[in-house]
Amino acid sequence: MKNSFRIFTRLGGVRYYAAFGSKDLKIDGVKDVIAVASGKGGVGKSTTAVNLAVALASKCQLKVGLLDADVYGPSVPMMMKIDQKPEVTKDMKMVPIENYGVKCMSMGFLVPSSSPVVWRGPMVMSALRKMSREVDWGNLDILVIDMPPGTGDAQLTTTQTLQLSGALIVSTPQDVALIDARKGITMFSKVQVPVCSFLAQIISSMV
Repeated sequence: MKNSFRIFTRLGGVRYYAAFGSKDLKIDGVKDVIAVASGKGGVGKSTTAVNLAVALASKCQLKVGLLDADVYGPSVPMMMKIDQKPEVTKDMKMVPIENYGVKCMSMGFLVPSSSPVVWRGPMVMSALRKMSREVDWGNLDILVIDMPPGTGDAQLTTTQTLQLSGALIVSTPQDVALIDARKGITMFSKVQVPVCSFLAQIISSMV
């Protein structure tokens, strides 16, 4: 299998939105927050988020965090090769687990990999708030968020409770994936989050 990524037009001034957004939505110590999103699952969104975070840490020498916001299907624990639970500080904040130079937080750290998360919307939204704001991230140049696919409660909670610097949309060239990707772009537009890039992942395989 071969993967190639094409980065398309940059659409917004990321630093502008981060600098002039509401201070109440910012996470202490975190300069910028980038959401990696897709309208449909299985298009390589989590792979893109992980590769982006590791590249920013190793190639650009930035202080990077990675938040796995996909509560129902967390991928970060396996991709980042982390199999442990986070510690808790005296002020009851979770300590992100670091690997490959990236500080990580995921629901997969808190529940067994074989146990499904059978939660309604309000519980998911509460978990996302805790995993973002009740975590001792320290000082980060950038926090990469691996968003769940779709445009539902989890996505709206993230965009409305965090000051996002921008979003990166991941898709595949198929029409069914592009239709949902456009919905994701529209959602970010409605909540006034600039779309930094659109990545079309072309996957070819030999049978």
